[in-house]
Amino acid sequence: MKLKINKYITIALLAALSTSCSDNFLEDKKNYGSVDDSFYQSQEKATWYVNNVYFDYYSAFKSPNQSLVGSFTDVYSKMTEEVGGIQPLINPTITYVNAADGSGYYGGKLEDKINNVPYNRIRDCNSFIAEIDVKGANLDKTFRDQAKGQLYYLRAVQYFDLMKVYGGVPIVTEIQTPNSVNPEIKVPRATVTQVVEQIVKDLDMAASLLPANWAGEYGRVTKGAALAVKSRVLLTYASPLFNKNWDGSNDRWEAALKAGLEAETVLSGAGYGLYGNSAKDWQNMFALGANAFCSEAITTQLLTVTNSNVAMNNSWEKAIRPISQGGTGALEAPKEMIDLFPLADGRRPTAANYDPFLFFLNRDPRFYRTFAFSGAKWDYKENAKPVVWAYTWLDNAKKVYYSDSNNETSPAFVRKMTDVTATNASSFQYSGNDILEYRYAELLLNIAECYAALGQTGNATAYLGRIRKRVGIDAGNNYGIGTLADKYAAIEAVLYERRVELAYEGKRFWDIQRWMLYDNTTLPGTTSGSTISKLGLQPINGTQRTGNYLQYKNTATSADPLTASRASISVDPDAASFQTQLAALATFYTTNFVLAAPPTPMDNVNNAPVQIKFNPNYYIMGLQNTVLSQNPWLTQTIGWKDASGGEGTFNYQD
Repeated sequence: MKLKINKYITIALLAALSTSCSDNFLEDKKNYGSVDDSFYQSQEKATWYVNNVYFDYYSAFKSPNQSLVGSFTDVYSKMTEEVGGIQPLINPTITYVNAADGSGYYGGKLEDKINNVPYNRIRDCNSFIAEIDVKGANLDKTFRDQAKGQLYYLRAVQYFDLMKVYGGVPIVTEIQTPNSVNPEIKVPRATVTQVVEQIVKDLDMAASLLPANWAGEYGRVTKGAALAVKSRVLLTYASPLFNKNWDGSNDRWEAALKAGLEAETVLSGAGYGLYGNSAKDWQNMFALGANAFCSEAITTQLLTVTNSNVAMNNSWEKAIRPISQGGTGALEAPKEMIDLFPLADGRRPTAANYDPFLFFLNRDPRFYRTFAFSGAKWDYKENAKPVVWAYTWLDNAKKVYYSDSNNETSPAFVRKMTDVTATNASSFQYSGNDILEYRYAELLLNIAECYAALGQTGNATAYLGRIRKRVGIDAGNNYGIGTLADKYAAIEAVLYERRVELAYEGKRFWDIQRWMLYDNTTLPGTTSGSTISKLGLQPINGTQRTGNYLQYKNTATSADPLTASRASISVDPDAASFQTQLAALATFYTTNFVLAAPPTPMDNVNNAPVQIKFNPNYYIMGLQNTVLSQNPWLTQTIGWKDASGGEGTFNYQD
């Protein structure tokens, strides 16, 4: 069902940490030995073990734009069109090819201490899977099976994240004792196909052992979750990054489609589906509160609002609320994201039908729930100033002033996944919004993409239509999608819809990666590439994320010139008079504002504007020096230097 790490798991973990059994457990982990047999003598203690593994996986997961189990970083989201600001891998002044510059996610050598790194997490899964039926044979079989099912699932998602970063990695499914002379532990990098086969095997096993729902324990992974992740894995495996023949063979696409449809059937039978039937419902599902069940959430990170030793809070609310509301500063939306969203009838914006200055007019209902902008109502518990304003003005000496202390380089900023009942008494620090890590909508998009790649454009359109119908887009012209000419147009339409529906949910980079959308070149040592041309897209390389200050037309004094006139403005998408409010806001903008020229570059190096450049060898990262030197039997990835400076030879498309 869900990724249950808080409330039940965290409390159970901390209770365990206060006992001698837990001390033994941690010491045994430190020494890489088996867990003390007492951990298998009761369901309570075995549950502590399982909960501890969940904790190691997900305790760092506190913001929806983060990814990679264990580390949970937002760096990948910042390399997409969603957020401005140059990151190392898209910095045109830096080139990485040496092992020293490879990704550190893999972790280093097993040392005589507890490190929360991928292969230690895998080891914890392996240990429990191997021992629970032997040392815990006295425990109820259903309990043992469901406990194992969770560990099979967790092992699978860890291997999947390793695969996304490195391609093929060593497959270890048994407990190993570090030994410099034992050849059995010198496991080479498996091919991506072998890794996928192992992941699928684990997820199938998990699905066979896990319940459809957990009675009284909302938050743990379920049968449907295992099958949905299998759909994700096989979709990634079918995509061009790992599939040299993505455009010539249907085998992998058909397997991914089968997995998606199976997951859809199981989940719908267990009470899951798209939440609600309006854009308001779409907004509210991200903030139901009190760890309430959400039918759309296939996997969820449960969080709490309290400040205590066992509390885990969502950091997103505080990070994206503007200064005027008590947050740390708004998350400014690049112009490229503002202009992306469809119009109200589902059509895409064009020069003929869209005014980028009055960007808030006639937009997809999801636009008003994804972004806030000057004049928009954005509530919180202390409701003194629910309308947010962020504009600048100049005095006669050209000194710049900012409304309500909101210095924002964009006329729109992200509001998605916030809670309109959240309190700023502690500056939103203790937000309890759960993170919907895998939504039912994403599963439908996975299925749509498979249909598209198979040339079944009608089925792809139908699944996209379900996504749009839920938020209130009219059914005309296939919900604004139109008639898709061929499979390439259908694939592009799915990728577009993913950008809108899943915006700021940590998914965009992985779509860019698996479709290789930064450039239009062939990958080093492979025959894949040029997907951008086939899909009719423009490379992300060479682009720049930009903003525009919303600026008062006239000069003024240090006093805000619009305090009185803006008092009557409030745009509320829940109001019956919403369209009238938008029209009034458009008049207010036209009367008072311009977009400051020139546009403000969001991507700068040493204060100089730059364009994005992501090198082809970054799609799959190299292993770091430490890993290669301590595991000399491992080969380096093509496009990267090995520990001795030689060329990498590992081909992740084999």
